[in-house]
Amino acid sequence: MNEFGILSVLPPVLAIVLALRTKQVYVSLVTGIWLGWLIVSDWNILEGTIATMEGFVEVFKTPGNTKTIMFSALVGALLILIQYSGGVRGFTIGIEKLLKNVENRRKGKSRVVVELMALATGILLFIETSISSLTVGTLYRPLFDRLKIPREKLAYIADSSSAPSSILIPFNAWGAFIMGLLLAQGIDSPFRTMVSALGLNFYPMITILMVFLVIVLRKDFGSMARAERRTKETGLLLNEGARPMVSDEITSCEMKQGIRPRAMNMVIPLMVMIVMMLITLAYTGWGEVAGATSFWNHLGKAFGHGSGSSAVLYSVTTAILVAAIIYRVQGIIRMRKMVELILKGISELMPLALLMMLAFSISHVCNTLGTGAYVAGVTENWLSPRLLPAIVFILSSFISFSTGTSWGTFAIMISIAVPMAQMHDSNLALVVAATMGGGVFGDHCSPISDTTIISSMSSASDHIDHVRTQLPYALVAGLITALLYLALGFMMP
Repeated sequence: MNEFGILSVLPPVLAIVLALRTKQVYVSLVTGIWLGWLIVSDWNILEGTIATMEGFVEVFKTPGNTKTIMFSALVGALLILIQYSGGVRGFTIGIEKLLKNVENRRKGKSRVVVELMALATGILLFIETSISSLTVGTLYRPLFDRLKIPREKLAYIADSSSAPSSILIPFNAWGAFIMGLLLAQGIDSPFRTMVSALGLNFYPMITILMVFLVIVLRKDFGSMARAERRTKETGLLLNEGARPMVSDEITSCEMKQGIRPRAMNMVIPLMVMIVMMLITLAYTGWGEVAGATSFWNHLGKAFGHGSGSSAVLYSVTTAILVAAIIYRVQGIIRMRKMVELILKGISELMPLALLMMLAFSISHVCNTLGTGAYVAGVTENWLSPRLLPAIVFILSSFISFSTGTSWGTFAIMISIAVPMAQMHDSNLALVVAATMGGGVFGDHCSPISDTTIISSMSSASDHIDHVRTQLPYALVAGLITALLYLALGFMMP
């Protein structure tokens, strides 16, 4: 047991309680961090407050943390350049042409194809959840309306293909954030741990599979079945008295006037980022490998030893440079405008960078207090390692649904779950996967989640109707996931 005892649990508990009560994750995390350093300083308010500010500075003394935060900000620059260049519009035009061909077919068949295309589009735009749900909703809404598909169904597809795909394809800020949190917990190979956890992250897999089955089998249940019946019988896309949220209210960067939209202006930078992420991951881990038997064996081990934070920073920087070059060659953008857009994109994602800093800070203070070790020690005699993954998933789901944020949930839960897994000798990848899946649960279906709200906006659906029709599917996926973690917890050594 550590010297702080039960006091070591107070900071994350306070952060959770405040987040649930106020829905203000930033304020809640800062308060929890301040309380932690207050405890460390033996309740000296002045020393505790100074230690809190120094704790924020400490975050940037760790290169991995700084690189992750920089990556998060630079992603905003890349996204805004892609929009301005006409890349997003060119991509949507290509999808619209495919949709017109589909409309010439039998109507019943075209409905299934269109819904599957909406799902595939949301998955392909895994780079950022808001862009994914916004694009799917605004692009497919006119065709869904013509095919008499309820707006609630479009919002469900847009929402269910955004956060779940972003956590399963971690070449984005989500992956960088998870790796940074694992690194803060002393995990030597955060990328390898995260990749191992991806195959056990059942909630987003089940969510996407459920959407696919609902589309193909045409079997809905709960409020969604009633919405489908309403549209079929009356032709109403929304419930009577519904208050649809309008996508035009969402602020986004407009494409430059007078240029030709080209899908390659989006595809090339994103592909460069993904490829460079793999190359730089291998590069940063190449010198750490010993005892490799062949080139491919060396390469595989290099991926496991590579620096995830370095890889994401180098890859997004390269993608921005490539985007700048191809846009300049096309005469789309001049240097002054490019700098202006990059700064604007960075500023728009500063809240995300701030949340990352606070997440790393609360992990740091929890490590100083020994929170995870204390909780693990208290539960050592009664909590079976076999139950830990299921309990972590349920707790993470509750926090994320109540607060509407997966990021804040990751920040709080990973700093507790990882030490518990290590002390209980539980399967680390399984526990990390449970934390990731539970965090996505709330981001996917919480009424106060930004992704859920944007899905309602882009689909022009009533927000409460969207939550009500989607929640039964999310609860079924969550229940199946909890049972799987319970079963695997007993099966795994």
